[in-house]
Amino acid sequence: MWGIILGLVFAGTTVGIIYLFTRFQKFRIVRRLSGGRKWVRRGLAAIPILIFMLFCLLDMINSIIVLLHMMIFWALADLGAFLIRRIRGRGKKNPESGKDAEEDRESPETAAEKENEKPYWMGLGVILFTACYLCVGWYLVHHVWITRYSLSTDKSLGQETLRVAMFADSHVGAVFDGEGFAEHMKQVEAEKPDLVLIAGDYVDDSTTKEDMIRSCQALGELETTYGVYYSIGNHDRGYFRSRNFSYDELLEELEKNGVHILRDEAELINDSFYVVGRLDKSVKERLSMEELKKKLSLDPEKYTIVLDHQPSDYAKEAEAGMDLVLSGHTHGGQLIPINYVGEWIGANDRTYGLETRDRTTFIVTSGIADWAIKFKTGTKSEFVVIDITGK
Repeated sequence: MWGIILGLVFAGTTVGIIYLFTRFQKFRIVRRLSGGRKWVRRGLAAIPILIFMLFCLLDMINSIIVLLHMMIFWALADLGAFLIRRIRGRGKKNPESGKDAEEDRESPETAAEKENEKPYWMGLGVILFTACYLCVGWYLVHHVWITRYSLSTDKSLGQETLRVAMFADSHVGAVFDGEGFAEHMKQVEAEKPDLVLIAGDYVDDSTTKEDMIRSCQALGELETTYGVYYSIGNHDRGYFRSRNFSYDELLEELEKNGVHILRDEAELINDSFYVVGRLDKSVKERLSMEELKKKLSLDPEKYTIVLDHQPSDYAKEAEAGMDLVLSGHTHGGQLIPINYVGEWIGANDRTYGLETRDRTTFIVTSGIADWAIKFKTGTKSEFVVIDITGK
């Protein structure tokens, strides 16, 4: 799948560079400075492309995101302008020739001269719109909202209402550092949760050891009734082994700060409800839901919360009678219009929000941060607060 995605991105970037190169030549300042010399006009139009390539050396992924958005918006604007011209030109008669305006155009030389004198307002508008659109996308990543859910169960929770705070995809160091993470944990603590659950992708390949340690300390500083519970995500182990700490060191630091690490394991809390943490789908040793249920010997009379980083096993989890399954991984779909690609290709059962199947409730969060892409459109960064009322 990743090979297909990378191939499409490469093809789109190549097309985008060529297409925008032709568009930049239409700006009046470029046409005037070139003085009718094609090689000068092309050289001037190549300057923004060279700037884009320089930004790629600093941040290739986000530079490509900007270019692809600009290409798409510009293509849509060109298409709209073409359709408007066709509609306006069709049926309009020239009073002298009696022909349609489309059939009685000016000579190419005259049209070119007039075109050279016109400001290219559409191009400027596209650039400004793209900038504003992506600024909003940047804001939606770098500011964190609280999303609330209220659930009920006919099982006893040992208390009237259980308050759960859950987040996923912090990717510490990608959007905020260890101190920034600690500030967000103060927001979580202010909600007075009974327990805090982390549904994977806590760190990333770019996370430094210093930020990892500080973020783990922040978890240790949280005041809750029952503590903090963590299950791993696909980024937590590290893909490229480029960071300056190991996965084992991460687990040691979490345990040092009192975090309960669940790897296909469960804990019975207050003799009233379970928290089950599954290994990530990317881990070969992960048990199936049926195997895990047998291994854990869960009491079906007790409420069971499952942490499963990737929302991709809904049928089996519902069949196993789990009460609540919490996931992340999708980042809420990340970008319009590819929000639901994961569902379309069968990689995810859900992209975002709440769904109920049989007696099982599933919640997918868009994540408290982001990874390499620094824009979210159509979604936002969040942590989740769930109030569960028992009998």
